[in-house]
Amino acid sequence: MILNRAMAPRNEVRQTITLENPEDWVQGVTRGTGRQGAMKISAVNACVECLCNSMSKLPVFVMNAKTKEHVEHRLLRLLSVRPNEAMTPAVYKKLVEANRLMGGNGYVLIMRNPNTSRVEELIPLHYNYVAPWLDETGKLWYLVTNPGTGELRKLGNFDMLHYKAYTEDGINGISVLSRAQEVIDTSKAAQKYENGFYTRNARPVGILKTDDHMDKSAKDKIREEWNKIHEGVDNAFRIAVLDLGIDYKQISMSNKDTQFVESKAVSVEDIARFFGVPLYKINAGKQTYNSNEQNGIEYVVGTLHPIVTQYEEEDTYKLLFEKEQKQGLEIRRNMMAELRGDFTSRGAWYRTMREIGAYSVDDIMDLEDRPAVPGGKSRYASLNYVPLELFEELSINRNRAGKGG
Repeated sequence: MILNRAMAPRNEVRQTITLENPEDWVQGVTRGTGRQGAMKISAVNACVECLCNSMSKLPVFVMNAKTKEHVEHRLLRLLSVRPNEAMTPAVYKKLVEANRLMGGNGYVLIMRNPNTSRVEELIPLHYNYVAPWLDETGKLWYLVTNPGTGELRKLGNFDMLHYKAYTEDGINGISVLSRAQEVIDTSKAAQKYENGFYTRNARPVGILKTDDHMDKSAKDKIREEWNKIHEGVDNAFRIAVLDLGIDYKQISMSNKDTQFVESKAVSVEDIARFFGVPLYKINAGKQTYNSNEQNGIEYVVGTLHPIVTQYEEEDTYKLLFEKEQKQGLEIRRNMMAELRGDFTSRGAWYRTMREIGAYSVDDIMDLEDRPAVPGGKSRYASLNYVPLELFEELSINRNRAGKGG
């Protein structure tokens, strides 16, 4: 039973449980441990690093949704100074996002004060050691195993932050690696081929041909000696000396004929498309300033914004008490940090928002992490814009003023 969130310590719902089929749980915990191998693919590694770094640098703040003002809150120390004893906020956020991308689920254990239920620490948990579980009443719990002792615990919904990747049931996230498995496997095969290609002296495999009849031992001996002398990068360009009527014949297509470089480019594009990362952010594709600028904006709006929205909603619902939510408090992230390097688009955005009266100078200074300035709270708007219902009146007054002049 989930206790009253505003009154009782949420960690009281924790209890050790025994599963009917422990072997099933162990299989679920260990499933996906091979996903780290995908990080050896440069495009996968670059996409994961890009998204994790983007999330790690977004400032977190608490806002009153009714007044749109930032408010001081006890959670800010956890979210902006030290979420737990071992991690900085940037490391914490990067780790959580990495688990969400690699395993489909980013889990964070919420440690609360047993007397006040206030959050004291946020501890990321690896996705292999956590599994959502619905009981017979349909209530959501989280089954957590201690990797050291193997002890199993059942935690309530409000003791676990759960950030999901793509999901088909709203409870279990499906990682990008699972959905892009075929493309990643192809990239692994290409990388393995490339490695073998260069470690074999960048030369295709061939055959040694002779008119003389040889038994198996003689053939093995010749093959062994040939590989010893000519295989490997260190033996590149060594001159082959053939005797006994032996002739070397190349039978494989060249690297150029297989269009190997082109196939690698296609794999990189496919992987970037699965992650929603522009090619220029992983040092691929054509590089032009104008297109990169537009792609950067689309990356923030189309890729980061949905991820950030989920984080904000989950944090607000589980870290703030119900009475605080009723007051309008929300935990938010400032995505403008992702555009700090793009001075042109950021400056144009600020100028437009100030000219239409949406931002004051102090609002802009706050987004730039700069102090307020005298008179910065005032808002301005152009007098050239008037409501349509007043347009006729303004037109008549201007005509009269013109005739009077």
